[in-house]
Amino acid sequence: MPLPKDLDPYADPRAFYGAELRRLREAAGLSQNELGERAFCSGTYIGLFEAAERRPQEEISHALDGLLGSGEHLQRLCRLARQSKVAEYFADAAELEMRATSICEYAPMLVPGVLQTREYARAVTRASQRLASEATVEGQVSARMERAGILLRDTPPTFWAILHEAALRVPVGGSDIMSPQLTCLIESARTCPHVIIQVLPFDAGMHPFMNTMVSLMSFADAPPAVYTEGAYSGQLTEEPGLVADVQAAYDLARAMALSPEASQALLVSAAKEHAAHGNRP
Repeated sequence: MPLPKDLDPYADPRAFYGAELRRLREAAGLSQNELGERAFCSGTYIGLFEAAERRPQEEISHALDGLLGSGEHLQRLCRLARQSKVAEYFADAAELEMRATSICEYAPMLVPGVLQTREYARAVTRASQRLASEATVEGQVSARMERAGILLRDTPPTFWAILHEAALRVPVGGSDIMSPQLTCLIESARTCPHVIIQVLPFDAGMHPFMNTMVSLMSFADAPPAVYTEGAYSGQLTEEPGLVADVQAAYDLARAMALSPEASQALLVSAAKEHAAHGNRP
């Protein structure tokens, strides 16, 4: 994948990294495929870096500096290009999320980020970062709201979410925040044909993921990837065997969950309960 002609190398650190990688590669007389083979990755992967469509990786930047004789040039640029509005452990997954054609997410305790209301996102962020400044919290909330834009694109990804019933019942921020949040989920599933929501009820018992948040992402031009997340940490993998295992587990969780129609009914019921609780004197 060649560097697009209209890509401005000075637009941002990632574009500059891509331009410098291409310059160094061409000076060495190597094609993208040839450099990829020497760096133990694909030529397409090199092309994505050069086109600024993928965040540079520290490990591969180290390898590329060695192969291209560029000292620590790409490693230094990599550190600049990896700056992100979201948590570092989620940044690579957030970027892939923007390119995905389908996203299948399991949420054990919280509403998925791209379906959160601003008030709910603020409550979640403040709860996890008690000592953070208001500016820091608002910055992260705004970044989360930006992520939700993927569902509003002309060609949005299919977004299939399985929420454990606990995500409906725990009053994040209080009932006055939970009721509008659940109403938002209801309306998203009703009005967006590319959004499918299922609820895994308490009485389903044991299931494949339990306390693990999982996001399976598929792409038009790349192998699928899996992102898993716990408190203050996350892991992205594209290893085919593990991705296949997670896909099989997700299919099982999908079969154990309520149908989309029954899930809607439970969401409506839970929203009414939160609304009633919030209206109590």
